[in-house]
This record gives sequence, C-alpha cells and structure tokens, in this order.
Amino acid sequence: MEPFIEVKDLVKIYRLGEVEVQALRGVTLSIEKGDFVAIMGASGSGKSTFMNILGFLDQATSGQYLLEGIDGRDLSRDELAEIRNQKIGFVFQGFNLLARTSAMENVELPLIYARVSTSRRKEMARKALAEVGLEGREGHHPSQLSGGEQQRVAIARALVNQPSILLADEPTGNLDSKTSTEIMVVFQRLNRDLGITIIMVTHEPDIASFARRKILFKDGKVVDDSLSGGRIQSL
Repeated sequence: MEPFIEVKDLVKIYRLGEVEVQALRGVTLSIEKGDFVAIMGASGSGKSTFMNILGFLDQATSGQYLLEGIDGRDLSRDELAEIRNQKIGFVFQGFNLLARTSAMENVELPLIYARVSTSRRKEMARKALAEVGLEGREGHHPSQLSGGEQQRVAIARALVNQPSILLADEPTGNLDSKTSTEIMVVFQRLNRDLGITIIMVTHEPDIASFARRKILFKDGKVVDDSLSGGRIQSL
C-alpha cells in the first residue's frame, strides 16, 4: 500500500537574478493517511517552501511529490486548481475572511467555485461550522467574532469540501496562548474524529506538541523526524 504522501529527493532552487538560493536540498519522507504532523524549523529552513509544494502552490526544481499517487507535474494549471479545491484545505496565519460577509458565506466560498447548489452549500457550510464549535454563529460577520472564532471560520472553510488533507501555516501565529490551545484542540478533534490528515508549520514548540509527529527542517534538509504521541489538552 503506497503512502498517502510520498516525497523523494525534493530539491527547490530559487533564482534571484544571477544568485541561486537552494531552499530544499534532497528531502525524502512519507506521511500516512490520518497523521498529524508538525513541520518546524528556523526562518529560511525550507519549511514554508515544503508546505507550498505539498499544496501544489509551487513545484519542485527536481525530485518527486505524490499526493495519493497524484504527481502534480503531470497536471495542467486548471487540474491543479481542481485538486487544491477538492483534496486540500488551507489554513493560514491571517484568517483571510471577507469582512462584509457572514461566517456562513465565507465558508460557502469554496463550494461556489465547485458549483455546488445553493441548498447543498448552506447545508455543508452549516455542518462545517458546527464541527469547529460555531453552531449558532453562522450569521456573524468577522468584526463580530473574536480572533479565535475567526480562525475557526477559516478552518471550517478549509474543511467544507471534505478534503483529504489540511495544510496549516502558522495557524496560531495571530492568537494568544489560550486561544491557540483552543484551536489546537479543534485540530486534534478533527484529526481524531474525522480522520483528516493535518500538516502544520509552526515555530512554537508548545503548538507542535499537539501533533503526533514532528519533522525538523534546517538549511533545506530534514534533520529530525520523531513521534511525540500528541499532547492531550481538555478545555
């Protein structure tokens, strides 16, 4: 049985004029379906570049990346966009919500692009909001929600298409420690109860401790890959 995610000898070189910057230097690893992985490393270590490649937002200079056996090098731009919409949910440090749009309408956006019917859209968005603990807040606008609630809306939007994988880039970077813990408990529950594979970039050891596996990048290479068991936190 092939791994859910398989990366072999991944190299990424950025060319800035006559200067070459090697962001990834032969990364090889695999991730199983249903795993919860924290990607760590200092600024410039290659972790964000790696995440962009996993999300089909960028392509490696050489090497291979397979998501459920799919090789992005074989796909057109439109096919890659469809994969991102159907298989991958993205959560960022900035919540990226539309300010004049309700929580429900923000969550519906990926479904509009997928041409889901209005009634089905609302049903799916309501369910996604309930899964992150925002039942009853569907009509609230971002300005009426706390930072933690806004991030939950962003997570619901990432989940609404029932993706195979959730990619989170510093998802607690704009939140205080208590709210960060609440968000990580949501991630753990989604991983445990719904079986969603989560890969999260973070520079905070406390946040990484919620994951079951930690992968440390340094100078474009994986220098440590360990199981941590996952911190258990109740609210």
